Amino acid sequence: MTTTSELAGFASVLTAEFGPSVVSTDPRTIRRVSADWARLSPILMEKIPPGRFLADVAVRPTSPEQIPALLALAYEYDVPVTPRGAGTGNYGQATPFSGGVLLDLRGLDKVVDVGDGYVRTQPGARLTVVDREVRAAGADLWMFPSTKGSSLGGFIGGGSAGTGTIEHGTTADGWVEELVIAPCDGRGSVFAVSGSDALAYIHAYGVTGIITELTVRTAEAREWVSFYASFDSYDAAVEVHRALPELPVLPRLASADEPPLVANLPAPVDLDPSRISLRIILEASTVASVSRLVTAAGGTVVAVLEGYGQTDRLSTMSYNHPIFFLQQSGYPCFHLEVGGMPLWDDPDAVRSVYPNSRIHLELGVNGPIGMLVADYESEERVLAGFAELESLGIGIHSPHQWNVDRHVAQILETVPRTDPKGLLNPGKLNA
Repeated sequence: MTTTSELAGFASVLTAEFGPSVVSTDPRTIRRVSADWARLSPILMEKIPPGRFLADVAVRPTSPEQIPALLALAYEYDVPVTPRGAGTGNYGQATPFSGGVLLDLRGLDKVVDVGDGYVRTQPGARLTVVDREVRAAGADLWMFPSTKGSSLGGFIGGGSAGTGTIEHGTTADGWVEELVIAPCDGRGSVFAVSGSDALAYIHAYGVTGIITELTVRTAEAREWVSFYASFDSYDAAVEVHRALPELPVLPRLASADEPPLVANLPAPVDLDPSRISLRIILEASTVASVSRLVTAAGGTVVAVLEGYGQTDRLSTMSYNHPIFFLQQSGYPCFHLEVGGMPLWDDPDAVRSVYPNSRIHLELGVNGPIGMLVADYESEERVLAGFAELESLGIGIHSPHQWNVDRHVAQILETVPRTDPKGLLNPGKLNA
């Protein structure tokens, strides 16, 4: 289906099936839901600026049963379907390259059940709400994204790691207990997957099927506090950063920034923009130990803030958020997601790859990860540095492309069964 009149007819079919409160062809709504936060990448903004690719109709289901019903109609009429959560993704995953239906899952936002060691939700449930209900039950989510307003389904379907990664790895490392999936195969049904079978639907951008319900694991709640320290040198901050995995209770997050990133961080305490900032979500019993580590490295403990809400504030300054704040100040920069021991052992070599580079440092389950931030010149200049970084032992994930890039073999094996016409989020999977 390609003509305007045919798509208008399909919108009428959807409206008759689900009602005008679920289906919209309003141009302002279409434009708003057809873009995500790909604006964080100057390269993506050159290729897919807001408004270049638009859906023809937006559908915001109010019950999970409407998803398989919608996909059955899309299959019958050969209409593409692009799923969207809260729209906080940064890679253009929710951009409808082929038009068709933009499936807005925010209306499915219920926390279905909080049990012993798990929480079950609909895909549009916001992490802020899920975490609040889990904490009220005396538990912790294994992890949540630095943008905690994200939906849980969007985080599982498009994210990778976040606050909690130090102990629990990525979204694919055992966190997901079960997913209920609606395929686009014409049958209008759903099925459940768990264990290794779920990997084809995690970080898959919806190309293998749409998540209609998900269950993730929880752990016993801990008393988390927000810890702020500063240092005169990157090496001194690294001395503390690399000692954190030896703590008896692992931190939930450990972020460090170099100037000029520090100057724009919206911290609840005064941060010296001329010094390295280290911010950690610590279990309360480890604060004294980390304070001693900071002092021994020649650093200063800036503040220790109690209260779980303070840890959310600290989390908003992690991962790619410092880059966003720097861009908001008018600085034209790009970033790469990086990982590897040279971030600790040879940062000068890492910085030398791009002009005026700075490192935003995080701690992962296997060592240092983070963001390399540098002046933006062109896509060609960005790509030219990849081989040099890899030669240093730095692993790269580029936030400047929209292709599915994890569990690709399993996804390619799954798609012929769950989306035989290739209608789900077309353009996001390289065969």
